[in-house]
Amino acid sequence: MTVVARTQAQLVRRRFFRHRAAMISLVVFALLLILSFSATGIGPIPGWWKHDYTTVGSVVEGGSPTLSVVPTFLGGDGMHLGDHPFGQDNKGIDYFALTMRGTQVSIMIAFIVGALGTLLGVLIGAAAGFFRGWTETILMRFTDIIIVMPLLAIVSVLANRVGNAGPFWLAVVIALFTWTGLARIVRGEFLSLREKEFIEAARAVGTPAWRIIRKHILPNTIGVIVVSATLSIAGAVLLETALSFLGFGVKPPDTSLGRLISDYQSAFASRPWLFFWPGLFIVLIALTVNFIGDGLRDAFDPRQNKVRS
Repeated sequence: MTVVARTQAQLVRRRFFRHRAAMISLVVFALLLILSFSATGIGPIPGWWKHDYTTVGSVVEGGSPTLSVVPTFLGGDGMHLGDHPFGQDNKGIDYFALTMRGTQVSIMIAFIVGALGTLLGVLIGAAAGFFRGWTETILMRFTDIIIVMPLLAIVSVLANRVGNAGPFWLAVVIALFTWTGLARIVRGEFLSLREKEFIEAARAVGTPAWRIIRKHILPNTIGVIVVSATLSIAGAVLLETALSFLGFGVKPPDTSLGRLISDYQSAFASRPWLFFWPGLFIVLIALTVNFIGDGLRDAFDPRQNKVRS
């Protein structure tokens, strides 16, 4: 059988597309994104859902969900959404609109945390691993200080102060304390790569340090960076949920999935749908992003077998 030579990018793409769990998770996560951002809209762009997450109305039939997926021949009411598919909260606000808005905010915070945390981790880890000496000592001791801090306690205090400023600043606070793991990983990769022959050759011809980092070392660590960034997004979702559940996250009138669980935790016994829907979306987001990260990790793993034609 003939072996077809492929580039590293083609091998990575092929391995990722053959990872079933990652592909299913990618489709589910894309559907979650489309549903949440299109239903209630974002900014000046309106959504297709008829209710708004801030509009107070009268509670109909105790706020029970009108969603039905059981066909009539099985004894159900047929498949329909109804006026309030996820039910209503205590104030009569449509819970589908609230859940979609909460999903939007949680995903936006997670992606901001992932992007900013990855940027900080790469910059600090790259500088420490490449320049060594006092640069490495100062940056790594600073990293150690951040690591030993009680994450949830420190972030809770700072998030409580900036919570009224909006989800963006809440995400910035979380990102400032969640980059340390990636910084250590990137430092280790740079320490290994800087001793390779092609790096020594680049130094010998007078190539500037910033160009060696950008052209020769970073491309060889992109796999580790992408995987870590993906997994940090899932961690950010859960951390934001914990903060909002404790009352230190997103502040009213805005909401998030963690905020919804916190607001309606007392209704779990009498009206469980107020707890069930945001919990379901948190689990879906965390699981799908984790599976996507697993797929990327396996795709970038150089120990994987070559893909044959």
